[in-house]
Amino acid sequence: MPSIVKTLKIVADPNRLRILLLLKGEELSVAELQEILGMGQSTISTHLSQLRQAELVEDRRTGKSNFYRLATAGDSGPDSVLHHLLSQAETEIPEAAHDQAAMRHVLRKRQDKTRAFFDSVAGRLGKDYVPGKSWKSLAEALLRLMPPLVVADLGAGEGASALLLAQRAKKVIAVDSSAKMIEVGRDQALRNGVKNIDYRLGDMEEIPIGDGEVDLVFFSQSLHHALHPERALAEAARILVPGGRIVILDLVRHRFEEARELYADEWLGFSEADLESMLQNAGFAHVETTIVDKEAEAPQFQTLLAVADKKN
Repeated sequence: MPSIVKTLKIVADPNRLRILLLLKGEELSVAELQEILGMGQSTISTHLSQLRQAELVEDRRTGKSNFYRLATAGDSGPDSVLHHLLSQAETEIPEAAHDQAAMRHVLRKRQDKTRAFFDSVAGRLGKDYVPGKSWKSLAEALLRLMPPLVVADLGAGEGASALLLAQRAKKVIAVDSSAKMIEVGRDQALRNGVKNIDYRLGDMEEIPIGDGEVDLVFFSQSLHHALHPERALAEAARILVPGGRIVILDLVRHRFEEARELYADEWLGFSEADLESMLQNAGFAHVETTIVDKEAEAPQFQTLLAVADKKN
């Protein structure tokens, strides 16, 4: 743990303080910090190196980039001093409001990159290979559904799952951030005469559904596309009725880095322990996780099923 004197010395630099304010709420890469702050790469890297040496920030490797975030805070000592300083700096640093606005723009660009990928493959997902999507894993999830329900299919894509769910559900609200995916899904529902699917354009971290409107939330190979999976799960809890259920199909954590470029993946899957922890933190109980499928071909993606209930 760094000393309080060292912490004060490090954060005395206004630019390092600006970086800390940004990393307080988001993980950001050097390139993203450059764009937000308008500083050179070497300057940003030098500041980050000093902050990391002082144990004020930590990083994780993601593909070819390092993402930085504020180090885990404690309840006393330098950590509490730092958080007090940051709360004061939010109103005293002249550039702070601009930096936050610039950061929101950068994060939208991240989301746009994912959205552009799905726009480009709309209408082809049933024909092209998508890791982790299998009839076996989907059947495992569907067996746990208790019809008739109002279901939210989040990250619905072209609506393959929504069409299946609609056969037994009262209503399916299919949400996706790609306008082209929504268009394809609506066309498929129309061609199949399915009238109980409501397609809505929106992000899984800001779901266009009211509080407590659905009985079941379903994520099918979509959570790893969220910038902040924990926020998506908190939103899922918000739209569920008390006692409502969440079902997640996703990839088990893997090391196939090419998935970021090939499939616009933000996260390389999740471990059972991490997913269970995120669900519990989002307000879910009775969490069950199971690995339900493993592909024979390299890189041998595995499919993770998680089921939980919203606390009453």
